[in-house]
Amino acid sequence: MASGARAEILGRIRAALSDRPGPVTVPREYDRTRDLGDVLTLFEKQVADYRAVVRRVPEAALPDEIGSSLAARGVRVMVTPADVPAWWRVGEFVWSLDAPMWPLPNAALDRADGVLTGCAVAIAQTGTIVLDAGFAQGRRVLTLLPDYHLCVVRADQVVATVPEALTRLDSTRPLTFISGPSATSDIELDRVEGVHGPRTLEVLIVG
Repeated sequence: MASGARAEILGRIRAALSDRPGPVTVPREYDRTRDLGDVLTLFEKQVADYRAVVRRVPEAALPDEIGSSLAARGVRVMVTPADVPAWWRVGEFVWSLDAPMWPLPNAALDRADGVLTGCAVAIAQTGTIVLDAGFAQGRRVLTLLPDYHLCVVRADQVVATVPEALTRLDSTRPLTFISGPSATSDIELDRVEGVHGPRTLEVLIVG
């Protein structure tokens, strides 16, 4: 198309839109915090409603609780981000560490019995855990391929609402929102678990 014809078309478009309002201002005054009472109790209830396993653990008892959880499931090989605290990696299990410079191949993740991570923030109102690839969380794929996800959530990471959680997150990071084990339903509402993520989610609330 000749430049003159292009300029004429764009001019006609601008003229046609000249009476339209300018950019719309989106209101951002919605309530970012709400008093939902005991957020830890609410978070625990909401997570359990998703058919996930959840319980509170004193910090000093966390290593024993991790070991008990893994032993009860009969796991042998666990994947974990390389920056997970060493004292989380307990027992006689095989711990496969995933680091940015030495990522585990997908085949190894698929063969592992489960993955152990921390989280970035947790939302009481929706029972959601959010990962942002930060400390003790690793790459997104770590929590997609293994069939079992054991997640450690500190009590101070639990907030009441989604807007409150978003104030703690960096939107430029790769965010993964986890609400219970992976599940989907067909048109007849037959629930199938483990289709696009872990079939089993276990959450330890510490503190």
